[in-house]
Amino acid sequence: MEILVQPLGQRLDVRPGENLLAALQASQVPISYSCLSGRCGTCRCKVVEGDIHEHGGYAFHHGDHQPERHVLACQSVVTGPCVIEIPEPDEVVIHTARIVKATVTAIENLTHDIRMIRLKPSKPLAFSPGQYATLQFTPDHIRPYSMARIASDNEMEFHVRLVPDGRVTSYVRDVLKVGDAVRVSGPLGTSYLRTRNADPILCVAGGTGLAPVLSIIRGAIEADMRNPIHLYFGVRSPRDAYGLDWLRQLSDQYPNLKTEVVASLPGEHNDMHSNMRAELRTGLVTEAVGKDFADLSGWRSYLCGAPPMVEAATRLLRQKGVKPEHIYADAFYASGT
Repeated sequence: MEILVQPLGQRLDVRPGENLLAALQASQVPISYSCLSGRCGTCRCKVVEGDIHEHGGYAFHHGDHQPERHVLACQSVVTGPCVIEIPEPDEVVIHTARIVKATVTAIENLTHDIRMIRLKPSKPLAFSPGQYATLQFTPDHIRPYSMARIASDNEMEFHVRLVPDGRVTSYVRDVLKVGDAVRVSGPLGTSYLRTRNADPILCVAGGTGLAPVLSIIRGAIEADMRNPIHLYFGVRSPRDAYGLDWLRQLSDQYPNLKTEVVASLPGEHNDMHSNMRAELRTGLVTEAVGKDFADLSGWRSYLCGAPPMVEAATRLLRQKGVKPEHIYADAFYASGT
């Protein structure tokens, strides 16, 4: 039985019922993977035609509502001849998922409802800029959050939005303190920085979706990239904007970074946290992108935020000419906890 792997044009002989990821690895096909349990989405690939059965896997990889069929290679078996398409074989990342112990070194308020947590891991945890991890504060308080820093930093940083009556975020707000132990497992996620290209980059972040974008920008600096980066940061109101001082500092280090802050609700600039001031636009962040760009052909995009924003931005960017395979997104699904 044969698998044709695109865009490589490589043909593989496999046994019926063989795990797809194992078959690709056995033939040295370059494909990214991490958790091997269907949680991280890193090994997602497209089924162009043929018979592949997926046993399970985290549902986010079906969340873009596109007609193409995607499966997680680690959770799929080959049941007949097929053609699959793997993403960007020159951008393979392999960070074996691990669990490390970490200690809380700092807790700070970033806005009225966003708290920053910094952790010192007992051992380094390799990850690509833009990925996320699962934090276990206690056996009953577990949630995924995106890294805001890069793997070479000594500490890990996470931005937590405090959900009213949320079980986990109430614990973060009322109980968590400096010195506490936290279990970190990861890395997870497919919206990591691709470094081996010179394409212009569009980042669209909503709320704490700024955290992975900060990691992506810091990763671009570390990789000595020169790609133009346009960041559109969407917030509910001016008082929800944060991190603008960080963005100004990053702009000094990365002159090709340009930032637009867009508030969906009007408000006074004096509502903005601390002394951070910026020119804010009013409206939806997707409306701002649509107004500023007539054609985005040849661009790559990283989308970080709530599913409605990610889905609306995905539709817009495809209409503007961004290739579907160059739209990278890990939507933030609220758990109510």
